Amino acid sequence: MRLVVCVDRDDDLGRKAGVKGPVIGREAVLDAAVRLGVADPEDSDTNAMLAAVNLLDEFKREKWEGEIVVLTGDERVGITSDSKIATQFDEVLKKIDVSSLFLVSDGVEDEYVFPILSSRKPVDSVRRVYIRQSATLQGTYYTLTRALKDRKLRFKTILPLAAFLIFLGIVESISVFYGLNIWSYGAIILLIFLGAYLVIWTFDIDEWLAEQAGSIGTDIRSGSVVVFLGVISAVFVILGWLLGQDAATSASNPSPSYHVYVFLFSALLWWLLAAVTWEAGRAIHDTMAGEGFPSSFWVVAVSVAAFGVESYCLLNLAASMLGVISADNLPYEIGVALGIVMGVFAGALRQHLQLRQKEPAESPATT
Repeated sequence: MRLVVCVDRDDDLGRKAGVKGPVIGREAVLDAAVRLGVADPEDSDTNAMLAAVNLLDEFKREKWEGEIVVLTGDERVGITSDSKIATQFDEVLKKIDVSSLFLVSDGVEDEYVFPILSSRKPVDSVRRVYIRQSATLQGTYYTLTRALKDRKLRFKTILPLAAFLIFLGIVESISVFYGLNIWSYGAIILLIFLGAYLVIWTFDIDEWLAEQAGSIGTDIRSGSVVVFLGVISAVFVILGWLLGQDAATSASNPSPSYHVYVFLFSALLWWLLAAVTWEAGRAIHDTMAGEGFPSSFWVVAVSVAAFGVESYCLLNLAASMLGVISADNLPYEIGVALGIVMGVFAGALRQHLQLRQKEPAESPATT
């Protein structure tokens, strides 16, 4: 039997339309294509699936026996997505007696799975789907702006530019702080604003903030403890900033490195305390809502402790190496190693808790 294979390597079908792979059969693939088309009319995977259905219909007109399947990967394109595709393809081969494959894709990225497919069955043909669009300037601008809404593309293009702009803004602010041209303040504001805006846009932080604002409004109306502890967390963040700024401005050492060291040293503990307080508020809210005390709290607590130990020791170690302070480096080097161990433990604990959640709720029946 000839098998028409359509690959959605980044799992747009699952993330946008809620359809899990593998999708087998003409009617199931058509239904999945319609769902994805409704969820995101501009996703090219919809056209690829319809092209795969069209190819299957060509088989029927030629009196060839054929079937169609859509394999889905993962948002984390690479080893994770390709492993899922390989697993799904093996499942399909157990159900269908396949003699050869016909791969249908919407671009080069999906064709990266060609070796996975060809290592199991011969691939007789590869068809790439092109979408006809207007070549006018307006169409080009529209296509570009829509493409930049893809998070993966923004990570590769916008984020490095944003980080560079923020870095330039910070460097310029340091130069102004130490008595350079006052007109540079305009450049500082412009660079930091542009960089921060691009970071917010890249990570969809604006959408996240809107969701959090709605959630906070609900918590306020319901009198949730999250609001109270969230306010305390915000106070800790502001307090840490003010104490750090006060310590840096009152430092007798004129070295910029020393000012940065004193600022971070004074603010770090308060910021860590704010993170733990916020997570404690969420844990208490879940417990009071009858969902039980979330085990993820301990992962966050260990992670924050690991970050605190690591940051404290690295800060003092860097300050010692730069000659900002005089201290023995050995305790800080041990502290860095301890922070790494705590971080690894937090990761292992998180993975262990995830595996426990995936275990079936009911134990196997015994006779």
